[in-house]
Amino acid sequence: MWIFAVGQLGWSTLSGIISAWFVTFYLPTEQDIMQGGATQYIVPGLVIGGFLTVLGLVTALSRVFDAVTDPWIASLSDRSKNKRGRRIPFMQYAAIPLAIVTVLLFCAPVQKISGWNVAWISVFIVLFYLFMTMYCTPYNALISEFGKTQDDRMFISTAISLTYFAGTLLAYTPFVFAGMLRESLGFGWSYRVCFIVLAVIAAVCMLLPTFLLNEKDFVDSTPSNANMFKSLASTFKNKDFRTFVGSDIMYWVGLTLFQTGLPFFVKVSMNISESFTMYFLGGMTVLSAAFYPVVSKLVKKYGKKKLTVAGFLGLAIAYVIATLIGVVGTAENPGLFGIGSIPGVVFGVLICVIAAFPMALLGIIPQSIVADVAEADGITTGENREGMFFAARTFAMKFGQSLAMLLFTSLAIIGTAQNTNSNDISASTLGMTVVGIVAVVFCVLGAVILLFYNEKKVMKTIAKDEDGTALTDGKNTGDKSYGENANAESSDESSDEKAQ
Repeated sequence: MWIFAVGQLGWSTLSGIISAWFVTFYLPTEQDIMQGGATQYIVPGLVIGGFLTVLGLVTALSRVFDAVTDPWIASLSDRSKNKRGRRIPFMQYAAIPLAIVTVLLFCAPVQKISGWNVAWISVFIVLFYLFMTMYCTPYNALISEFGKTQDDRMFISTAISLTYFAGTLLAYTPFVFAGMLRESLGFGWSYRVCFIVLAVIAAVCMLLPTFLLNEKDFVDSTPSNANMFKSLASTFKNKDFRTFVGSDIMYWVGLTLFQTGLPFFVKVSMNISESFTMYFLGGMTVLSAAFYPVVSKLVKKYGKKKLTVAGFLGLAIAYVIATLIGVVGTAENPGLFGIGSIPGVVFGVLICVIAAFPMALLGIIPQSIVADVAEADGITTGENREGMFFAARTFAMKFGQSLAMLLFTSLAIIGTAQNTNSNDISASTLGMTVVGIVAVVFCVLGAVILLFYNEKKVMKTIAKDEDGTALTDGKNTGDKSYGENANAESSDESSDEKAQ
């Protein structure tokens, strides 16, 4: 399971490079150009309709392509009859091209503003999402197929969540090393060298599970016979999955609004150095990881649904505090009402401490819920469509992230006058306060929607398949007494006996 988790370390590093550096590299600020020697490769500013950049349009169109390839790759993987398995071959073929394309995306050919650069970026961002889907969709499907028990699924979800955070942190290392290389290599190559090193590390990590794990040793499943459209339609016929996806979209909108806005909360609302962004993010990540061992134990006692709802509400509380920064103000920034006296750093630390545990819950449990729903659906319908379930979840994530980016760029600038010819986004205290309020609303909506998820029915279906008998009063060993405190110990003992 740890070997499997290393694959996520690889792809999350490459994904993190795109998330952290794509816009920074191709939409440099005036300061980057004047002081750092950055090159402008494409036309800057909000030149499309007065509200969208060229890069924004390219990214939006690539996301449309990505939305189509998710179910397509999932269908191909679910239907695959490859003798090595339905998932591993896709991952192996995609790993090296994905690493290469990630680097090439930052190698625009013309060292000035040019239409050729736009064409280059357009081609390679599409290829990036294609190979990313080819790796990630089969990879995520293996969570359900490798995780034969609830304990295994929780362990896998915990392990890949840790490696995801590790990969994301690796993607941020150019903040340090690019600056050290800039004087000798220049702005562009200082980043490219870092990206090349990270891409090599990522490729090795992605390939390790494909060579060290034999899918057939762990998975014995029948390929699906349904075509893409029929498989996708059947997936969304599952009421519990539709409920989960609706909740998941709310989560990704709220989370992305906050993650995108964190540097602006620091610079604008707190009015302190932007460098604190890394300290806050790193501290929250480490503290969140410290809670991971506790999550599996809590799931056995309270169930996944209750804890996920608690995660939503906990994250909402952290966002409320971020919202209050702009209202009550800080010692560095008087805020909207001019009454602040608490240092901005205190607010930042408080947000990180409060958000850490909800982030641990929401980083682990949702993947395991998808695996549960996919397995229960397979038992009910006789169709093994794990790939399609995780592809649909990935689409929900991408849709939520894209919606959040559109909302953020519109909300953060409320109360400011923007220069449409500049790449600099000037957020306001009022705008960031609105961003915080909207993030809270989406988190609460996510919790409310998830209340309609029928966890008992899903777990009962899985347990009946394991034991061949119906559950009675939550005492069956396969159920592990989800939410039933009185039966927790006895069900754990029964599970241990079955494992032996």
